[in-house]
Amino acid sequence: MIKNINIEDIKKIAIEAGKAVMEIYNEDFDVCYKEDSSPLTKADLQANEIICNSLYKLYPNIPIMSEENKQVDFEIRKNWEYYFCIDPIDGTKEFIKKNDEFTINIALIEKSIPVLGVVYAPALNDLYWAKEGEGAFKNGIKLPIKINKNKKSLLHVVSSRSHQTKQTQEFIDNLETKEIVQISKGSSLKLCMVASGEADIYPKLGPTMEWDTAAADAIVRESGKMTYQFENKKPLYYNKIDLLNPWFIVK
Repeated sequence: MIKNINIEDIKKIAIEAGKAVMEIYNEDFDVCYKEDSSPLTKADLQANEIICNSLYKLYPNIPIMSEENKQVDFEIRKNWEYYFCIDPIDGTKEFIKKNDEFTINIALIEKSIPVLGVVYAPALNDLYWAKEGEGAFKNGIKLPIKINKNKKSLLHVVSSRSHQTKQTQEFIDNLETKEIVQISKGSSLKLCMVASGEADIYPKLGPTMEWDTAAADAIVRESGKMTYQFENKKPLYYNKIDLLNPWFIVK
């Protein structure tokens, strides 16, 4: 199935959604709040519509899971061999703050593993992508771009700009290295920074959903890194009964 997915098509869809999002980003817009108190804008809904409609036209037989769609019951989706996992805008808080650190995320999951991912940061004009067996890229440059060969002396740690937790900070403070450079970043860009080598580790000891990580996780894995569950050190997996991710470490 993955051989039949043209990643150029997925990149074009992300860029098209990004153009629509930027039109809203560059003007005044209203913010409403979902039942879980998370923010929602017209841009989230418009990007979702563009992505879902475009994917359905190209790949009508592949189910779609999106943050902004009604979730399918596990008894149905447990039988999905492949599905698209989408976060139309990851980092809505960053979008609202207008700090440019938001992303459009499209992943293809094979059973429980992300095998293709596109992450587009339209305000930064950065496009990341990966397809299983073909490597990971940022703006056409193969990842990782940087390699830290002296992690015992210096670690670059990336953490959440808007959702930092006490547990995450304690973990960072106890890392075994002589010097820590801590970087705050919004959205799935944190995983992409580990994939590119701009950061050595991204600990997330707090709540995220599967669509928050899926696309960037595919990029992480194709860059030679991995997203590990914090408790058991096994790779993060997807399409669980509960779509809430466990705590994880990307390195």
